[in-house]
Amino acid sequence: MIIDTHLHLIYRDRLSYPWLAGVPPLDADFTHDLYAREARRLGIAAALHMEVDVAVDDMARETAVIETLAGETGSLIVGAIAACRPESPDFSAYLDTVSANPFVRGFRRVLHVMPDDLSEGALFRENIRRLAGTGLAFDLCVLPHQIGKAIALADLAPDVSFVLDHCGVPDIKGGGFDAWKGPVAEIARRPNVTVKLSGLPAYGTESWTLEDLKPYFAHVADRFGFARMVWGSDWPVCTLGGGLSAWLGATHALLSCVSPEEKRRVLSENAARLWAVSPKA
Repeated sequence: MIIDTHLHLIYRDRLSYPWLAGVPPLDADFTHDLYAREARRLGIAAALHMEVDVAVDDMARETAVIETLAGETGSLIVGAIAACRPESPDFSAYLDTVSANPFVRGFRRVLHVMPDDLSEGALFRENIRRLAGTGLAFDLCVLPHQIGKAIALADLAPDVSFVLDHCGVPDIKGGGFDAWKGPVAEIARRPNVTVKLSGLPAYGTESWTLEDLKPYFAHVADRFGFARMVWGSDWPVCTLGGGLSAWLGATHALLSCVSPEEKRRVLSENAARLWAVSPKA
């Protein structure tokens, strides 16, 4: 059984995605039906929807759209990681509203395309601390040189669970292992941080191979272990690097050297525990 912790759905007729204009291959509709057709064949039994950086005015609407999709017969969606703006004075009220909805399992504020100092603001940090006690995790999507900023957040809010998306976004195509490995090793020392095995194919060349991914997987496995690792498809972004089947096939190959218990932890059990989700009956 596999729980996909990083599914993006794109419905351009329902929501506004300003960034899509700059990424033509993704400027299309990527629906649940399209995803589920392939996902079911691969053994994916449940999925958490990850916010897709919609226009600010559409953040609450995105959650509502995804919750409606989750209610449809045969849907794989079991929860949502919602967009947020911790730098906003309105965050506290937004948190109160969103946290009252059990469908929402966590938050993310995309940081890797934002100024490096965004997360250093006093209001941003105060609002991250507000997540303590809510049961809502916070996903960190940062570049290697920004991991220090993520470490600061994890240290400021030790009672909040953080998830490092995409293994810390290494520059595999550019041979960025050395610039990435140190920051990843340092953030892994924080027990409230889990690493997400996701995104790697999109950071390699078009002709990436399993050998290209192995050093990055080996490093996060060594530093985080398998009790603090979850798996995500990053669909449809993974279509830029071969697609869902190719990425899941590579995942199984990467995990072929670990015990069945450790593999279950990565593919489902850790996610079920961290976000309190499970496949639908």
